[in-house]
Amino acid sequence: MFGKRTSEIIVPQRPPQQAPAAAPTPAPKALEPKPVSKAPASSPSPAQDSPRRHSEEYYDVKTTVFNALIDTIDLTQLAKLDSAAAREEIRDIVSEIIQIKNVVMSIAEQEELLEDICNDVLGYGPLEPLLARDEIADIMVNGANTTYIEVAGKVQRTGVRFADNLQLMNICQRIVSQVGRRVDESSPICDARLPDGSRVNVIAPPLAIDGPVLTIRKFKRDRLNLEQLMKLGTIAPYTRAILEIIGRVRCNVLISGGTGSGKTTLLNCLTGSIDDDERIITCEDSAELQLQQPHVVRLETRPPNLEGEGEIKMRDLVRNCLRMRPERIIVGEVRGAEAFDLLQAMNTGHDGSMGTLHSNSPREAISRLESMIMMGGYQLPVRTIREMITGSVDIIVQVARLRDGSRKVTHITEVLGMEGDVVTLQDLILYEITGEDANGNLSGRQRSTGIARPRFWDRAVYYGEEHRLAEALAASEVLDKDGHPLGGGNV
Repeated sequence: MFGKRTSEIIVPQRPPQQAPAAAPTPAPKALEPKPVSKAPASSPSPAQDSPRRHSEEYYDVKTTVFNALIDTIDLTQLAKLDSAAAREEIRDIVSEIIQIKNVVMSIAEQEELLEDICNDVLGYGPLEPLLARDEIADIMVNGANTTYIEVAGKVQRTGVRFADNLQLMNICQRIVSQVGRRVDESSPICDARLPDGSRVNVIAPPLAIDGPVLTIRKFKRDRLNLEQLMKLGTIAPYTRAILEIIGRVRCNVLISGGTGSGKTTLLNCLTGSIDDDERIITCEDSAELQLQQPHVVRLETRPPNLEGEGEIKMRDLVRNCLRMRPERIIVGEVRGAEAFDLLQAMNTGHDGSMGTLHSNSPREAISRLESMIMMGGYQLPVRTIREMITGSVDIIVQVARLRDGSRKVTHITEVLGMEGDVVTLQDLILYEITGEDANGNLSGRQRSTGIARPRFWDRAVYYGEEHRLAEALAASEVLDKDGHPLGGGNV
């Protein structure tokens, strides 16, 4: 593996789209590296268990060692090794470089330096420790020196930093290139995904003034299901039963909620009620759904190429999947003119289709659907659009991220029909906040509004789920017409 690097090895100063390794910016160092000191105590408190904030001397040493590594190692040979072998090879060479250059470091600091450099060459650099933590929901990098994470619904600043914006840009380019996309000055906005399905968004300079902004919505290693959501307190036991029945009896479902409220997670959980013998086609901007059924076809949009050609929009995918004999169509997020095509699919025999959209209430979700259809250029009367919605959508499930960081299903609402020009809705389950403890954690309950025979009752009868549905509705606390409790099981 030793030997001067060949001309094919790309040095870190090259443009981000050409860099094979997300590395610190090489800078000439005339002086011998200084001993690494610990981070100053006055630095911002990092999130628990996140990498500590290093001193400038540490990054000087890291840059010097990295430059020596790039000049020594043959990356073309390194690429032929598996990940474990390549990492061990790098560690051996870096250890030798540290000895040759007489770098004064403690054993712990040297081990951390070895791990950092391995991550820079083979992985996603400073992001690797955060990606390894399953409890993190979001990683938000605001330029090279500022990184936040969300844990248990709370946003915290970490001690993670990058050598400079070039290293951050190299990492962003490495991530998006894995799914055939690019991010640079000519295409500064990009959606992508990590191999585990985690959603990635990058916005680069000149649009991002203070350096590249990288946002990662992490997926848990273990796929959540409705039972786990119940244990987490997102849904009550009878709410879980109702959601399972809704998926089982092929209701057309829209999951509505704000950013970070858990729409995609709940959509993943709802698909667990789909039978294994059904053909499911998913359409997404970045493929992140994790369906477990054997007969799943996954489709993903495509951005335009450098010439501005070849773009495949969500609407193109939804239209095409209608020709693929789907039994259920799952749209990761409805955000444009594809809303019309999805409603058409729901209304023409593809029962049990599902999708998500951004809105703050079931009523607002209806308005959002109307707006998206009209923005698509359809010259249809508002009443016609509303009739299409009521004829297509059966259930709207509203999810919300509460101010204490918890995520709850706040509404399970039926779309009944029209009264005049108004779409009529009927709430089956509502979430009510009942209190708050000294730590700011909210308590509440999901309970039935007293509807004993929902509109999809006949579907439940057809699929043999009517008794289970009746039990689930009866198990929750019932409210009278004034909203006062009549008794029953609180959650």
